[in-house]
Amino acid sequence: MNEMKKIECIIRPSKLEAIQTSIRGYGVKGMTLTNVLGCGSQKGRTEFYRGYTITNNFYIKTKIEMIVTDEVVNYVIDVINKEARTGEIGDGKIFISNIESAVRIRYPV
Repeated sequence: MNEMKKIECIIRPSKLEAIQTSIRGYGVKGMTLTNVLGCGSQKGRTEFYRGYTITNNFYIKTKIEMIVTDEVVNYVIDVINKEARTGEIGDGKIFISNIESAVRIRYPV
């Protein structure tokens, strides 16, 4: 059985389609997407609304999770790096972890 890795990445929502298209072109189809709020080095922003000062430290991001084999993990990481990078603070992060096993729920144990 092939070794598997879990790739989790936090990206700008505008970069999702480019990443998805590039990864699918290599045959990776399954992924889970979550809309998340996050903060980091971006420092937040201050807005004035109806006489009140509002400081927002969280930004809308997209989290992608996928399980891939060791053979394609480096390719997927390269694609995410290439497609998500703008060179500005807030481009995101990629996390890679080992997956010991996976069980498909559809089939009996």
